Amino acid sequence: MSRKVILYIATSIDGYIARSNGEVDWLEGDGSEPNADDGYETFYNTIDTVIMGNTTYKQIMSWGEYPYKGTKGYVYTKNTQDHNEDVIFTSQDPKELIRKLKQEEGKDIWVIGGTEVVDLFVKSDLIDEYIITIAPVILGEGISLFKGDNTEIKLVLKEMRAFNGFTQNHYVRK
Repeated sequence: MSRKVILYIATSIDGYIARSNGEVDWLEGDGSEPNADDGYETFYNTIDTVIMGNTTYKQIMSWGEYPYKGTKGYVYTKNTQDHNEDVIFTSQDPKELIRKLKQEEGKDIWVIGGTEVVDLFVKSDLIDEYIITIAPVILGEGISLFKGDNTEIKLVLKEMRAFNGFTQNHYVRK
């Protein structure tokens, strides 16, 4: 079975992945099912590689310990940085990275975000599946999931589920 590249991310109803200042404090349900299974653990068990942008990496690290230990991590950045035990900092062409990763044995590959990395992978036509969870909030402004200049990509809805006010839509490439 071939490894898939999956964008697994949450947005507000109006398509923002963070407030303008990068905060994601709004990522909470409506309280109707506070103990509902959000599917994260099940998804996480299907991946062994994570790809994110440097801003996302820095934000995650500001919360404490790196949460994706045991996975192979790649952080896209324009700045030269030394790798650490958790991640490899890269500016490698995403097509080359994914070609290499898909030749290796392993589980699926998670594109975490943010907008710049998502845009890079969408424009390079590298995302096989989109799992987008919509939070029950309208922010009005913030950091958009997608940039406005992407090409059209046809998708097929594989699954849709609701939990604690969220809706999660799982799309595959047509």
